Amino acid sequence: MALVEAVHLEKTYKTGEIETKAIRGVDFTIEPGSFVSFIGPSGSGKSTLLNLIGCLDPPTGGTLTVAGQNIRGLDRRQSADFRGRNIGFVFQDFNLIPVLTVYENVEYPLLMVRRVPPAERKKRVLELLEAVGMTDQVDKYPGQISGGQKQRVAVARALVTNARLVLADEPTANLDRETAGRIIRLMKKMRDEFKTTFIFSTHDPRVVNNAEIIFTIEDGTLRQNSHPEEGFHG
Repeated sequence: MALVEAVHLEKTYKTGEIETKAIRGVDFTIEPGSFVSFIGPSGSGKSTLLNLIGCLDPPTGGTLTVAGQNIRGLDRRQSADFRGRNIGFVFQDFNLIPVLTVYENVEYPLLMVRRVPPAERKKRVLELLEAVGMTDQVDKYPGQISGGQKQRVAVARALVTNARLVLADEPTANLDRETAGRIIRLMKKMRDEFKTTFIFSTHDPRVVNNAEIIFTIEDGTLRQNSHPEEGFHG
């Protein structure tokens, strides 16, 4: 069973009398455990698609099913609850909370969306921090660690709720080449270890060349490329 399935999916934004079609009747399926990239020029609709899949923005047409749930039928509260139980997020600017320690940043989603007993919560947080190689930094604050370390923490935070799906919007954009490579390898390792699906919106050829499935989006329409070398040039 597909983890994500879009059928004639559409998203239209209205500004007064002006309508802008950001997504134009696209169809795609993504299987569990996939490593997927959406690529295309700025304004093509990549981030809009991630926002739709992540239940941050409702579709205006077609159907979108994520983990067996029709997203279009959810209200705002239901969308937030569904996100908390099923989806993790990794952003280009890390989005860590500056007044919380590394440990507390990873723990935060468990406090917000799940009633997890303290002992189990600690076990899960430390397990993820060990998996991303950050156990020696648990008491530091985001301002005291490097960009690559921040993104490692962000990956741990995205996985701590046992998310079935992680959405990563330009996750390597603010990292140098070597650090970006390490983060990509880390996310692939996490996919293999936890069977989590990763979906990227990216311009970065390093991410694209590691993807197993590539969707190219232009002017809100979509086509699929089977192999990374077909999906990125430049």
